[in-house]
Amino acid sequence: MPPPRRGKGKGKGKGRPTRERGQRALFRRRKFCRFTADKIEWIDYKDLDILRDFINETGKIIPARITGTSAGYQRQLSTAIKRARFLALLPYTDLH
Repeated sequence: MPPPRRGKGKGKGKGRPTRERGQRALFRRRKFCRFTADKIEWIDYKDLDILRDFINETGKIIPARITGTSAGYQRQLSTAIKRARFLALLPYTDLH
């Protein structure tokens, strides 16, 4: 077995100073589920005002890690968006 390398090579490095990272974390808003906060039982595909908030300008569904939506509601949300698209209530893409 060869001896461990020392000197140049891949190391952890210093990266950015902690002060820069800390400033960015101060302005980050805590994510929360809108549906849990409003105590919505079921997401309806006909409620287009809510569904449009979770679609970006190209027509893609915004993921839960960005919006903060809980997993159960994210499943309902994606199903409702897909139903609304099928019935031509929402566009599939921004080209329509």
